[in-house]
Amino acid sequence: MDRLDDHALEDVAGYFRALSVPLRLKILNALRDGERNVTELTAALGCSQANVSKHLALLAQGGFIERTARGTNTYYRIADPKIYGLCNLVCGQIGKRYAAQSTRQDMFLAASAPRRRSRSGA
Repeated sequence: MDRLDDHALEDVAGYFRALSVPLRLKILNALRDGERNVTELTAALGCSQANVSKHLALLAQGGFIERTARGTNTYYRIADPKIYGLCNLVCGQIGKRYAAQSTRQDMFLAASAPRRRSRSGA
């Protein structure tokens, strides 16, 4: 990224901003197994159709998903499955952070636990 100008960095930030809403990530995950229409996504996600449609439009605008009209329905699918690699990378990084925090927490809990006295009284 060291060669990107401010406008290009804004594009990168916009890309990540599009992924910053949990419902959008849920939509991408729901499309992992193939295309779906708004009704199917609404049922799978437990959200209103208006809310799902709004987020689908933003994901389509960002190039994450593509849409195809068939009859009275529009079907959505992932535009580039490599997005899941990025999501997996981020999940792995978050998992490492939690593991490190857990290790530190365990260390402090062990340090704060009362020591058992040996039978010799020492």
